[in-house]
Amino acid sequence: MSAFEYVDGELRAEAVPLAGIAARHGTPCYVYSRSMLTQAYREFDAAFEGIPHLVCYAMKANSSLAIVDLFARLGSGFDIVSGGELERIVAAGADPRKAVFSGVGKTDAEMEGALAAGILCFNVESASELDHLAAVAGRMGLRAPVSFRVNPDVDPLTHPYISTGLKESKFGIEFAEAPALYRRAAAMPSISVRGIDIHIGSQITDLGPYREAAGKVLGLVDALATDGITLSHIDFGGGLGIRYRDEAPVALADYARMLRGLTGGRREALLFEPGRRLVGEAGVLLTRVRLLKPQATRNFAVVDAAMNDLLRPSLYDAWHAIDPVRPRAAEAKLWDIVGPVCESGDFLGQDRKLALQEGDLLAVRAAGAYAMSMSSNYNSRPRACEVLVDGESTLLIRRRETTAELHAQETRLP
Repeated sequence: MSAFEYVDGELRAEAVPLAGIAARHGTPCYVYSRSMLTQAYREFDAAFEGIPHLVCYAMKANSSLAIVDLFARLGSGFDIVSGGELERIVAAGADPRKAVFSGVGKTDAEMEGALAAGILCFNVESASELDHLAAVAGRMGLRAPVSFRVNPDVDPLTHPYISTGLKESKFGIEFAEAPALYRRAAAMPSISVRGIDIHIGSQITDLGPYREAAGKVLGLVDALATDGITLSHIDFGGGLGIRYRDEAPVALADYARMLRGLTGGRREALLFEPGRRLVGEAGVLLTRVRLLKPQATRNFAVVDAAMNDLLRPSLYDAWHAIDPVRPRAAEAKLWDIVGPVCESGDFLGQDRKLALQEGDLLAVRAAGAYAMSMSSNYNSRPRACEVLVDGESTLLIRRRETTAELHAQETRLP
């Protein structure tokens, strides 16, 4: 159930009117619901109750310290893709020993930091990465725990930019090459083979690709066992989609039932890397209408948020619902909701039927994932603030940047 609902004609986050948050903190502003974040994690975790498992929140979806802290308190592990995300885990007081490190281009420095922190596992994505990791671990006198991210060549039926499990993808190890690489890793003195990992894509709304990929990886696990290579965990990745418009997301109960049926009786622990599914619908982006610009062919509503605050519409042609915080009882028109950035691709939504006036406050829905984490300072725009709502309380979890901070690390010519 959404915590963002209308009460007495005004949109609220839990028990707090969004208009009050905008008045206090300004716009643009990301607003998150603690109850929705908590409910999403607990639902995912409970779906696999009774079997050894670990939910590793994919930090790339939203790495704000307060959200990382909240999930850590709930018992979550973490899926990281950079040394910076590892440092965020530590800064948030989370346990790096419950972190898996994914990504195709880990640096030696990142490997060193992760080994020193004692992370749970590296998800290795190439033979070259394995060699680099073995050398780094050897210099440190340690054994690096690894799983291999294998590429099952399964079409996740999602946007091509977030499809990661096809054979033409840069991610993972080709399925046919995996057994030989496992054998080579098992013979390395500075490597400890722990598991296997797959991640076929993001915003997936069909159970079929998951079933196909899971079947392939389980067959590979059994083949490795006959070679004398036994694994302690199987990581099924993430990618479960949410509802932005008219999608029918995979029910978590169906997903869990499918995996329970496929893995019943196995000895390996199960790992998962959900990101968007835990945070996507738990956030909105508040923005205010600055100017109305009706024209002969299109009507433009210029707001103070822009593509640097929410890149998904420009990058993926993604659709986000956009609702007035205080709806007007007036005739609605079709509006393109656009930002002030000097790009024709700077839009949050197109052809939205709304009754608008200058100064109106809008809420862009499902902005909890890949909004703040993908935001930038393009056009020298300070990044927005973030607010967490907990019942009747609000907490500013990130203050708004200042323009002075944008160039504080730069120097003029002598």
